[in-house]
Amino acid sequence: MTLREEGYEGRVVLVGEELHLPYERPPLSKEYLRGEVAFEQALVRAFDFYAEHDIETRLGVRAVRLDPAARIVELADGERLEYEKVLIATGARNRRPDIAGLALEGVFDLRTVDDADRIRAEARPGRKAVVVGMGFIGSEVAASLRQLEVEVAVVAPGSAPLERLLGEEVGGVLAEIHREKGVELLFGDSVDAFEGSNRVERVVTRAGRTIECDFAVIGVGVEPAVELAAATGVELDNGIVVDEYCRTSVEGVYAAGDVANHYHPVFERRIRVEHWDNALKHGPAAARNMLGKDEPYEDIPWFWSDQYDTNLQYAGFHTSWDELVVRGSLEERSFVAFYCTAGRVLAAVAVNRGKDLRRSIPLIKARRPVQPAKLRQPDIDLRTLA
Repeated sequence: MTLREEGYEGRVVLVGEELHLPYERPPLSKEYLRGEVAFEQALVRAFDFYAEHDIETRLGVRAVRLDPAARIVELADGERLEYEKVLIATGARNRRPDIAGLALEGVFDLRTVDDADRIRAEARPGRKAVVVGMGFIGSEVAASLRQLEVEVAVVAPGSAPLERLLGEEVGGVLAEIHREKGVELLFGDSVDAFEGSNRVERVVTRAGRTIECDFAVIGVGVEPAVELAAATGVELDNGIVVDEYCRTSVEGVYAAGDVANHYHPVFERRIRVEHWDNALKHGPAAARNMLGKDEPYEDIPWFWSDQYDTNLQYAGFHTSWDELVVRGSLEERSFVAFYCTAGRVLAAVAVNRGKDLRRSIPLIKARRPVQPAKLRQPDIDLRTLA
């Protein structure tokens, strides 16, 4: 769409491995999984949009080879598409751990709308599910299944949901919410095997626990889908390496979204972001730069997660921190927590305080130290600290 909005009149071809038109994935673990919204509501654009804007689609077919010298993309059905510029937005794929019994019927993971349909068909009141992993997908699936009156047990390493990102203190708040809703949390453990005759009947953990179940959902992270860029000369490192203009190391080849490990001017490093808002904005930024706009992509990453009646929002990017500064109350589940290094706010997470989270983004962009006491003080407007 951005190419057309910017006045490009040449040929535009959209290739997608799934049979479906492009759709948004966040509802798959929440409203769509619970049967509250129809698939059509998740479509990025309406069915007739692409024809109306002269955008060709190749759906249900995989791009298998990229030839930057000849400027050709080859599809699995043998079609060869010539290009002037190509954008790789292949996203990520779910990690599939090496666990005995993984191929049993009733063991699912969640990436596509078809995956969500299969899980939804199993999710009936009184049934029991085991969720493996307690990152965003595991946490949201566990919450949605409980709302569908499924009994849920979670097996996960660490000591709290989202511990690697949020830390034990903030993650502990989410753990208590899940416990109150009836989720059995088995932390510090992992799955050793799925067992059953033809379909899964129980899960055996490394610590020796046996958990009877009707089905299981695995959510242990993703990895960037970089195969199309392999053997092309495009630099790969935790995804496809791009600069702040979405350009790869090969002329005419761009990458955006989950697959792109992009240089971010605010954080002064390369980052790879696996969330909806980044994909929503990174693609249009790439399109503008493909047309020669030379606009650096410096949007601050943001995402949200709804679990039961709790809203969690996060902005920024951090992999470590030396101080966690909390404004509000962890106990009352109304707070914004700042992840700081050398006094500089790298990221913030808010629980039921979306307004504070939005006001924290200028602090992250400002890239200068802020006194912790001022961050904590509720009567100071966060916008004034930037």
